[in-house]
Amino acid sequence: MHKKELLAILLSIFMLVTGSASAENSQDFGDYVVHFNALSTVYLPPSVTKQYNIKRSKNRGMINIAILRKMLGTPGKPVAAEISADATNLTGQKRAIALREIREENAIYYIGEFPITHEETLRFRLHVKPEEGSEAHEVTFRQQFFTE
Repeated sequence: MHKKELLAILLSIFMLVTGSASAENSQDFGDYVVHFNALSTVYLPPSVTKQYNIKRSKNRGMINIAILRKMLGTPGKPVAAEISADATNLTGQKRAIALREIREENAIYYIGEFPITHEETLRFRLHVKPEEGSEAHEVTFRQQFFTE
């Protein structure tokens, strides 16, 4: 399965679950755009979880991050990056998220898994330094998870 297919599946599932038209989030940093989303792994098809060695469970969340370098007339060029990620719940408990780089034909993205509980809201913080760029960027976002 190619990155476009995986992202399409993840985004479709995310929109179904949240009812949100803005399922994919992104943040623009000049020459780069960081795309990110988080969801429960239970909503991923078994074929995807098997292919990417993801634990499929209602109590597991997954984050997906991709960095694109802007290129006129194209959706952008995937670039590798140094990325660290953590999540903090509303009571202040912080957890580091180990990320794995996935490289496919014309795609580079990063996925990480973490435990979640019902109605838990996590504040994510990503530190992203594109391999081709010299400046590091910080991305923050919130996501609430429903496991029941």
